Amino acid sequence: MSYVPLSGLSLRDIEYVVAVDDLRNFSRAAERCGVSQAGLSEQVRKLEQLLDVTLFERSRRHVAPTPDGERLLALGRDVLAAARNLLEVARAQTGPMEGALRLGVIPTLGPYYIPGLLPRLREHYPSLSLRLRESMTNTLVHALRNSELDVALMALPAPSDALESAPLFEEAFLAVFPSTHELAKKPKLSLSQLGRPDLLLLEDGHCLRDQALSICPTVPRDGEQRLATSLEMLWYMIGAGEGFSLIPQLALRNRTDFEDLITVRSLPEPEARRTIGLTWRASDPRGPVFREFAAYLRSITPEHCHACT
Repeated sequence: MSYVPLSGLSLRDIEYVVAVDDLRNFSRAAERCGVSQAGLSEQVRKLEQLLDVTLFERSRRHVAPTPDGERLLALGRDVLAAARNLLEVARAQTGPMEGALRLGVIPTLGPYYIPGLLPRLREHYPSLSLRLRESMTNTLVHALRNSELDVALMALPAPSDALESAPLFEEAFLAVFPSTHELAKKPKLSLSQLGRPDLLLLEDGHCLRDQALSICPTVPRDGEQRLATSLEMLWYMIGAGEGFSLIPQLALRNRTDFEDLITVRSLPEPEARRTIGLTWRASDPRGPVFREFAAYLRSITPEHCHACT
């Protein structure tokens, strides 16, 4: 095989076309890559010229890979994964908790855990530069598996055999009611009483929704439940008297709004909690260092949560 110079081929251009394939939209791909749409489109065109292949079928409303594009994009993903692995191996030898660390976190944890965590990390790891990303569990898993994230904070177990996790702490679910709700006045409260149509849930895709349904299995599954897009909206819906819900303890810490409208009750059952863990790719050579990182996070478990052993 004759020698083919690689001077015209860049990893950045491969990242561009993979972003277009992921999002099927040039504008959103450019935003993700931090470049202008015109700049990204020009680089994609140049790469197509270099490869002598049309990678995408384009129209005003439609972007999709051509059959040749699908095959080359799969190879491009392999190239990016190999390049990221090269960096990971190098970082494992030269101090992996220095420099950039791409950390993902689920939305029902990030706003309530990260603010207290950041000052501690800055003090303990002064050379660490965090790159934070908030997404739902399935998106974080996809990003981890494709080497777009280094580690993620999520509820365990992580839904992938390709990932490894270290448990950090257990966080209780609290039952939150409108103050006038009949269950708010019960002298004793248990999970068996919560399987009602007025149990408010988060939208599909939030792991907290699945956890609520798993510990309240008698909730009617007829699609009549009112859904919230976030924990904040869930809180407001409860304050408005629309129903009740289960909310993780950290999200209620220092909460003073709606004090006269909302009643918070603890639950006695041990299953009324979730385990938060640090997750990374099982193949990542920095695994031992991530386990040490998890041990440090465990040592600074938030108040009212229980550190895992």
